Amino acid sequence: MLHCTPEENALNPPLPIVEGVGPSCQWLPAGPWKTVMDFFKEHYPQVDVETWTVRMAKGQVVDETGRPIDPKTAYQGGSCVFYYRELENETVIPFAEHVLYEDEHILIADKPHFLPVIPAGRFLHETLLVRLRKQGKPEALVPVHRLDRETAGVVLFSVNPKTRGHYTSLFRNRKVRKVYEALAPTLEDSSFPTTRRSRIVRGEPFFRMKEVAGESNSETYINRINNLGPVTQYELVPVTGRKHQLRLHLAALGIPIVNDKLYPAMTYSTDDDFSSPIKLLAKSISFQDPLTGREHYFESDTRL
Repeated sequence: MLHCTPEENALNPPLPIVEGVGPSCQWLPAGPWKTVMDFFKEHYPQVDVETWTVRMAKGQVVDETGRPIDPKTAYQGGSCVFYYRELENETVIPFAEHVLYEDEHILIADKPHFLPVIPAGRFLHETLLVRLRKQGKPEALVPVHRLDRETAGVVLFSVNPKTRGHYTSLFRNRKVRKVYEALAPTLEDSSFPTTRRSRIVRGEPFFRMKEVAGESNSETYINRINNLGPVTQYELVPVTGRKHQLRLHLAALGIPIVNDKLYPAMTYSTDDDFSSPIKLLAKSISFQDPLTGREHYFESDTRL
């Protein structure tokens, strides 16, 4: 199943942003369904037919041209459907984000632990993107890179769709220096700095990753900052950006990050323990502005 990306969604969605929330979008794959409603019933079993019918009656389900979809609309593979998600009893994240910098092209936010960057799964309004929009930031706001929900720290957003490509290319061409900090067990008999390289692939369950034999596709520079006794503060500089790369690399060295619920063993729960966030922080990002040539450096105010 293919989904429209947040970037594509933000360019010219056929439905407006309401209370900071833009429409979700779903590409329709080739298949046997006679109507769009048939597809929705099979692929969104958690949403009943009555709910979809009410949304359609309100004009809240449309195709990419803005044409309303009703319960009898014929299914057409390859088209895209836009609709508003609704969540009941969404968990409130009791930590605040901060804007570190903003100009006509970019916005730099300092994200707290547990707050997702964009709407997904069981989070909609309690996301960094929607919170910023509700504060009056531009509707065209789109994250240029991603940060795990559990991780705190600096996130770069594009404000202007016309210049967005200049900033996304910085990440694609590895012209952004990202520095992380983590608290993990102290290793007395090892030498730092060190570089960890490995091959990371999708693991089980689907939200975990794992290291396997083969040509490396991930690289992290690791150094000690401060020995605090049983734990040490480490500096992590990722050369590549694989999912969960930093968490995997430290766990593989025998020093899993404090309060990591996924690595090396999974103790994951959908119920967050806000008193014990993972001790991982996207401390800073730095880059040369592709439009002005100015050297940017942004650092999180969060302390581990």
